[in-house]
Formats: sequence, structure tokens, C-alpha cells
Amino acid sequence: MNSNARQCCRIVVLSLLLASSAGATVNSVGMKLVKIPAGSFVMGQKDGAWDEKPVGKVTISKAILMSRTEVTNAQYEQFDPPHKKLRGKLGFSTGDDEAVMFVSWHEAVAFCRWLSKKESKPYRLPTEAEWEYACRAGTTGPYHTGKTLGDAFRKNVTVSWFPGSNRGKDKSVKLTTGATEPNAWGLCDMHGNVEEWCGDWYGPYVKGDRADPVGRADGDFKVTRGGSHSTRLEFLRSANRSGTLPDDKSWLIGFRVVQGEMPSTKPSAAPSVPLNARNVSQKIPTDLSKGPDPAKPFFKGPVQYVKVPPAADCGVYARHNHCPAIVNCPNGDLLAIWYTCRSEPGRELGIVASRLPYGTTEWQVASNFWDAPDRNDHASALWVDDKGTIYHFNGLSAAATWGSLATIMRTSKDSGATWSKAKLIMPEHGLHHMPVESVLRTSQGAIIVPCDAVVGGSGGTAILVSRDAGKTWTDPGEGKPQPKFADGTTGAWIAGIHAGFVQLKDGKLMAFGRGNAIGGKMPMSISKDMGKTWKYSASEFAPIGGGQRLAILRLAEGPILFCSFARSASITDASGKQRKISGLFAALTTDEGRTWSIKRPITDGGPARKVDGGGNTGAFTMSPSSAEPRGYMSICQTPNGVIHLISSKQHYQFNLAWLNTPAK
Repeated sequence: MNSNARQCCRIVVLSLLLASSAGATVNSVGMKLVKIPAGSFVMGQKDGAWDEKPVGKVTISKAILMSRTEVTNAQYEQFDPPHKKLRGKLGFSTGDDEAVMFVSWHEAVAFCRWLSKKESKPYRLPTEAEWEYACRAGTTGPYHTGKTLGDAFRKNVTVSWFPGSNRGKDKSVKLTTGATEPNAWGLCDMHGNVEEWCGDWYGPYVKGDRADPVGRADGDFKVTRGGSHSTRLEFLRSANRSGTLPDDKSWLIGFRVVQGEMPSTKPSAAPSVPLNARNVSQKIPTDLSKGPDPAKPFFKGPVQYVKVPPAADCGVYARHNHCPAIVNCPNGDLLAIWYTCRSEPGRELGIVASRLPYGTTEWQVASNFWDAPDRNDHASALWVDDKGTIYHFNGLSAAATWGSLATIMRTSKDSGATWSKAKLIMPEHGLHHMPVESVLRTSQGAIIVPCDAVVGGSGGTAILVSRDAGKTWTDPGEGKPQPKFADGTTGAWIAGIHAGFVQLKDGKLMAFGRGNAIGGKMPMSISKDMGKTWKYSASEFAPIGGGQRLAILRLAEGPILFCSFARSASITDASGKQRKISGLFAALTTDEGRTWSIKRPITDGGPARKVDGGGNTGAFTMSPSSAEPRGYMSICQTPNGVIHLISSKQHYQFNLAWLNTPAK
């Protein structure tokens, strides 16, 4: 018998001795199991989060055995010995009796199957209803301890950025199981320590009384319950619902098990599709190329595309809507997505969408697009390839903030009516994983997605590269030190965050970003080797700052369009005179970025009036000489030559002829 086996035997024997006095059953891996009686409870919380309602009576018709604590390292590693190398990753969970973590939903299910076979007894993950019922143990308050939690449950209660980061109050904590007071049914660690996988697909609650519910038939995310260390107390409540992709794993999620047959209840139907995916036409209009006369100036807008639904109990918030992406769908629709939240670092931040159906003039009311429950989904990018497949890239936080993101990709072949399951293309939570708009496919066939490399207002942009149509991805800048971003120097990152880029006709990549100014100008980065290295120089544009993101696009007609912001810039107006403008402007280059001409401010040219810019912009004055002062922008061009530019709340439409016509 080796030393590991002897240690496991000692743990099992000790557990048996301790359990005999506590009335618990101990299984073959030293796991204490306590009986959860059959009964009924009210699931959800009336004054809780929007997805905890409607509350309703739920009956658990059969008693089950549930593990007294979360599965420990020593218990899990009897099934998966190589997992031991993950002990202490990011400073957490080194001891035998600490909660196991960095375990996906699939791995937790596999452990249950292994244990079932080992003991010839049915083990599984709890259903979401069983978990809340067991957690409450007959109580009705926010926690099984009452209205609040004692100090023993409070493990680094904060908005976590990333373990070991110098932002916020992140720190390592002990995750010993069974160290907190058990509830009335003998279960420990139901509030905090680590989140716990449940068997259910996440989805809205069904109205009315239910018996033995098992969740939805399908979904994007598997439910987690109980909250964890390094998060705010509200996420540790009995009724709180979290979740993530079943392939995801982090330092915040573990699991506990149930011994008992799975309820025979049929799952509820998958949730109804959101408004942005309903009645999406699959016909390709024959007149997509018809539009305004390309020889005549055309401008329309600004028109508000961010429309928050009136109901308060939904996943779209009036407080903050920002950071958009736009794509022209194969059926002619425009699809815009953005994040919505109460605060940017919040765990509630999710992605919503609005659609402008082809041939209509009114954007739909915003509806859910992709929202991992209680995960900050910072941020989004959309791109459509030449075959009509739309790609959605997004960050997936381990918890709150954009400091610990993984990157996902999903695709749609029907203009956004349905989407593939999200795939983790950068599964490790960390930096370099927050997508930025201006995805492109190079002339060599590579797909490139820019991603912020830092969490601050400057510091650079990384790129993710796929050379096999999105199957595998690499980051040329991974592990490389942050460059100096000085004139004439080179590095593995793009200078500035939120970078937009295009490919030049000679194959080089040209990028511009926010921050890291060179000589008081916006930095320009050029790569000759598909993003492995970048050379930095000063552009002719003013630098941008907080609440501002540029947009860049090669137009179908050939020139490259650059849209950004300036406190003061000069244009030549229709009278041939130079005059000053401020705010959002458009510039063009016809010589591949060697020279640029600031053509005009992006305004309707009408009398001065107030416009709501949303996001971080707020109200601003639009006039012939003053445009939107800040905003995060995204841009696309439809087959009829119309350029669609969206900021944090407004939609502008114009064509090349308008850009080339001097402003009055």
C-alpha cells in the first residue's frame, strides 16, 4: 500500500469514528452523508434578484442523502489523482480537507458516476430545488442563519478582481470544509466557501407549485449555488442563483453530492427565445444592394437603438448600457449587442441585443442575448464571414469585474435566430481575454480578435489568432512583457487598449488604440508578421480617453474610414474656409494610412439640440460644429453602401458621398 492509499484509509477511518457520534453515514471515500427529509418549501425570494421570481411552493417528495460538506481534495483525488497538481493554484485549496476546485460540471458528474459504480449506489449532483431546500433546512430568511451571516462564513467579502492582483482587496483564504456551523439538517458550508454545481440547466422559474423540479430541458449554463469566497454577501443567500458554462472551471467553484435516484420528473421546456431571435426571416432579399444613390450624400440619424424594456424585473437595466457591437446579417437585418448592468464591475453585467429588421425603421426593445448568471460578461464582438456565418466573441468572468475573463465563441448560420453552444476558446481566466470590436479575417485566412491586455485605461491590446476557422486559437503576446510603447520601438502587443485595426493591401496590420500616447498623439501600431510583433509610432490623431472607443473599417469602395473623437479639430467647410469642430469625426485615407483627411463631424448639420448619448456619455449638444463627445463605437457597412455607426446609445447612417461632401 503506497503512502497516498494509507493516508486515504486513515481519513476514512477517522471520518467513520467522527460520523458515528454525529449520526451521519460515511461512504467509501470518507464522505459524511446526512439525511434530508422529504417536504415542501417556498423557493425563491420576493425581494431578491429578478431571476429568483416568481416564488412558488416546491415539494421534494423523497428523502435523500447529501454530503455534509463540499467534496474535498482528498475525496476527489481518489477518482482523479492528477488533479493534485492543481492544489494551491492561484493560492487556494492546498489541504486534504479543503474544498476541491478547478473542477468543471462534466468532471463533477464523472466523479458521481465513478462513485456510483464503486459503491453500487446512485450518486449525482443535487437538483437546484434540492439544493435550496437543503440549504434552508426549514428557514425562510435570506440565510439559514437568519438575516445575516456570522464572521466564519465571511471569507474575503469583496468585489474580487483576480487572485494576487493589486486592484481591489483580493487575497487567498482557507477553504477548509466543515469549519462553519451546520444548518438544522447538519449541512455545512452552504453559504460561501465555494460555489456548488447543480444538475440543472439555468433558466427562468416556472409559475405555480411544483414537485421535484429538475430544471430546463436545455440551456447555455449549468446552475451553481451557495456563493463563494471573494464575493459580496448578497451572492451567498439561500435563494441566489449563479451559473456558468459546464466546461468552465475556476478557483470559486466546487460541488457536493447527493446519494439517491434522480427524480423522474420531466424537465421544463427550454426557455422561450428572446425578442431578438423571434420571427427572424430566413429569406435573403433580392434588393440588398439597393439603397441611397451612391453618388449623392446620404445621412440619417442619430436614432436611438438602446431601448430598455419598462419592466424592472428583467435582465436589462436602465442604469448603464454600453460597449456595443453591430453586424449586418445575411438576411439584411442589423443586429446590435451591448452590455447592461447597474455597475461595470458588477456580477449582474450581461449582454443584451436589439434587432433592426430589414426594411423597417424602428429598433426592437432590448432583450437578453447572452448572460452567464452572476458572471460579469465583459465584453463583446460580432463578425460575419463571407459565407454568412455570424461569430459572437465574449468575455466570461470567474465572478465580478473584467479582471478574470475567459473567452468564448459561438456562431449562427441563420442571421442570429439560433446560436451554437458557447465554446471556451481561451478557457483560463485572466488577462488578454476581453474581446474588442474590429474582428477580421486576413488575406491569409486567419481570423483575428483583438482583446484588451490590461484592466486599466491604457496599457495595450492583445490579439487572438485562429488559422483553422475558429477551431483552435493562440495569443502571440501571451507571456510576453508589456512593451514600452515608445516611438520606433516594437513589442508583442498593440499600443493602447480597445484597439481597432485593419489589414492593409500589402498584408500588414494597422491598429490604433486608446492611451499610451506617443508625442501627445494617438499611437499607431504596424505589424508585418500577422501580429507577432508591432512597431509603434505617433499617428496624426488626438489621443482619446475615458468613455471613448474609436472605430475603423475598410469600406467596400476601397478607402479606410476612421472615426474617433477630438476636443478640437480643423476641417475645410463648404465655403472653402477652415473651421473648428469638436467631438465625433470621420477621417479617410486613400493611400493605406500614409495620410488622412479629417472630412467632417458626424452630425446631422441641423440647429443645436440636446441628444442623449447614454453609456458614459450622457446628454450632449449636437450642432454643425459639435458632435457626440464620447462613446464606445462599432461600425459596419451594408451591401447598399450605407455605413452604420453606433455609439453607446445612438445609431448613425451615412455613405461615402456624404463623407466626401464638405460640411456646411
